[in-house]
Amino acid sequence: MNREQRNRLNPEKADLAALLDYLGLRQTAAGVDGFIAEAARSNWPHLKFLEAIIGREAGAKRERCIAARIAKARFPVVKTIDGFDFSFPKSVPREKILAAMSLRFMEHNGGFIFLGEPGTGKTHLAIAIGFAACLAGYSVRYTTAIEMINDLQAAQATHQLREAMGNCQRPELLIIDEVGYLPFDDKGSNLFFQVISSRYEHGSTILTTNQPFAKWGETFSNNMVASAIVDRLTHHNELIRIIGDSYRGYEGTTKKRK
Repeated sequence: MNREQRNRLNPEKADLAALLDYLGLRQTAAGVDGFIAEAARSNWPHLKFLEAIIGREAGAKRERCIAARIAKARFPVVKTIDGFDFSFPKSVPREKILAAMSLRFMEHNGGFIFLGEPGTGKTHLAIAIGFAACLAGYSVRYTTAIEMINDLQAAQATHQLREAMGNCQRPELLIIDEVGYLPFDDKGSNLFFQVISSRYEHGSTILTTNQPFAKWGETFSNNMVASAIVDRLTHHNELIRIIGDSYRGYEGTTKKRK
């Protein structure tokens, strides 16, 4: 039924499928004949029939909401915890990571800092937690550190910093990937501090980095700013170290063995 037909519909004379479509319950409208037939065969009580048709629409709405949250999160690729190879790293705190998948840390605006060499699975784990958060109904945003700072600096140049900063403040979970891969100048470092400070005790944050905190002064071009960032992060964020070589080389070797 198109919009013009819905506008002409007379609710007093329409059948159930047309009424459902008129109300925007299109998933239910498409399957209502099957529900009616099953209800007749199984002699469903009225309440069960009502629960069945509403449950179908609720399920469809949930899937749409999940898809929208995943799209808004801007993951470069979807990763799940089931796809992570715990047998690869030389050292990885499996129990802590599995506990993180419960998302209880979000109840007190906590988070994690994944520290390890490139290719050890930090991004995979961060996205897996973010994906689980999307499924659970949380708003999530993924960004690399350099992308975030570039966006903020561009917004600052056009006097739109407040709006751009809001994109970093509003999500219930913010994932900042690849901290330390490229250094920031003073302006970039100050913007990074503003993001972390604005989320402190107001939202959950996950970072991935290949640099220990002792070297963050080099990343942020200012030991004082780096210290302030670390201080706020470590208050509620747990450091998780992953030790090992790059998985990319390991994966290729494994495929050759097969």
